[in-house]
Amino acid sequence: QVQLVESGGGLVQSGGSLRLSCVASVRTFAAYGIGWFRQPPGKEREFVAGIGWTNSTTSYTDSVKGRFTISRDNAKNTAYLLMNSLKPEDTAVYYCAAGLGIRVRTSPNYDYWGQGTQVTVSS
Repeated sequence: QVQLVESGGGLVQSGGSLRLSCVASVRTFAAYGIGWFRQPPGKEREFVAGIGWTNSTTSYTDSVKGRFTISRDNAKNTAYLLMNSLKPEDTAVYYCAAGLGIRVRTSPNYDYWGQGTQVTVSS
C-alpha cells in the first residue's frame, strides 16, 4: 500500500505562487509515474500535470502550460507542483496520484491517491 500526502495549499492572491508537495511512503518511488489532478467546487476532477517514472516525460493541461511546473525528487520520495501566475479559476482541491510504471497518464486511472490540499486564489 502506498500512501501519498499532499501539502502546500493555501490562500493566495491572483498572480501569486504556491508549491505543492506530494510525499510518498514507498521505497520504489522512482518506479511510479505521478499525476496532479484538481477538483474545482461543483465540478469534476480534472488532470493538471503528470510526470513519468523515467522523470523525462511531462504533460500539462492547456490551461496551466507556461504557469505550472511538475517535478520530482526521487531521493526524497517527493513530487512537486510549482504554480505561478495563479488565477481565481485555479481554485480547487489538488490531488496527487501515483501509478506503477506510468509514463504520463491524463486519465484518473492511477493506483493511489492522496487526500488533497485546498488551493484558493482570490481576485
